[in-house]
Amino acid sequence: IMPVDTHFFEKNIEKNRLEIIEFEAQFQAEFKAINVEWIEVNFEVEAHDHEQLDNPQWILDNGGKIYLAKLNDEVVGTAILNYDGDGIWELGKMAVKPKAKGLGIGKMLLQKTIEVVKQKNAKTFYLESNRLQEVAIKMYLEFGFYEVPQNAHSHYQRADIKMEYPL
Repeated sequence: IMPVDTHFFEKNIEKNRLEIIEFEAQFQAEFKAINVEWIEVNFEVEAHDHEQLDNPQWILDNGGKIYLAKLNDEVVGTAILNYDGDGIWELGKMAVKPKAKGLGIGKMLLQKTIEVVKQKNAKTFYLESNRLQEVAIKMYLEFGFYEVPQNAHSHYQRADIKMEYPL
């Protein structure tokens, strides 16, 4: 498992101000736009995407968390933790605006989600993705995620890989 040197990321963003914050309703439009943008590059927005993006409060009401990366007061990244119950957490909607890529923001969001699930004594922490997301999958592997067999049921038609984090 790779430890994250946050000082490296701070150097990368130098004079820019980056903060990871918890979701607030005022950021719903940005949350949705960032996620729709990355999904539509290779896929179609699916029913479960709409459930989450149109009503993020549903995630929070079910025990989940939503994190946003703000760079110079602009929301440039998102990550959600869906709580599936019984100590099982899912990483989802991890996205960074194209103009903010390469600054380590995705890694900072991922590190935040790992810290949170550890604090919550999670039994399982998993994600579903697509192999076309090569950069993201490489990052997940660097952090210690490993591929596991997919369930017959997935929330997404586009999902062709499932990964878990060792807790």
